[in-house]
Amino acid sequence: MSSAILSVQDVAVYYGGVKAVDGVTFEVQKGQIQGLIGPNGAGKSTVIDAITGRRKVNKGQVFLNGQDVTQLGVLDRRRLGLARSFQKTSVFAEMTVLDQVELAAHMMSPTEAKDNAAEVLQQLSLESMRQVVAKDLGYGEQRRLDLALALVGKPSLLLLDEPMAGLSAQESEDLAEHLVELVSKWSVSVLLVEHDMDIVFGISNAVTVFELGRVIASGLPEEVRVHPRVREAYLGSAA
Repeated sequence: MSSAILSVQDVAVYYGGVKAVDGVTFEVQKGQIQGLIGPNGAGKSTVIDAITGRRKVNKGQVFLNGQDVTQLGVLDRRRLGLARSFQKTSVFAEMTVLDQVELAAHMMSPTEAKDNAAEVLQQLSLESMRQVVAKDLGYGEQRRLDLALALVGKPSLLLLDEPMAGLSAQESEDLAEHLVELVSKWSVSVLLVEHDMDIVFGISNAVTVFELGRVIASGLPEEVRVHPRVREAYLGSAA
């Protein structure tokens, strides 16, 4: 095995006779942000579900820190250091920011819940809002809270499914800065599914491109950006 924190090897996921993901192979290196892009319906969210254990694979293997986790469930993979956020926020509208993060931390590590919660809130600039009920937060703040819930227990790998969806340009830039800081300070590796190309190419160390359930390009952002198939299939003249 390589030094990659995540290795996806020849993974396929079928919905009946439809191959949503068809023999996908790629890696995420430790301490890096890996962008994952492609048109709608390309299989990005499906492969995220396969990596986290929410979707069983029809063939292939998923390795986390060199360990084969293909047959493990969601909770077991979470305890091994794999966390994710979803396209829609998973916050509890009637709970305070602090209560939600402490609850998530308690589920991961009952003896260190409060200390971990405080550290996560500080890292994501939510400390001043700790007693605010989630429904009273702005949408950008709710997205940061959603990220905080994924970060309790200090996962080694964070999978983010369109975390900038619905955010303003400034909010997206702020969240991107938080992600870069997390990678630097906490040694968290990130697999980022995102439609904002400026964000993806601005903060990613590497980019993988999907089309029709397959990888059509993978490498350094500057290389992927000018790849002929990528320009044709997804980026177009915006590249």
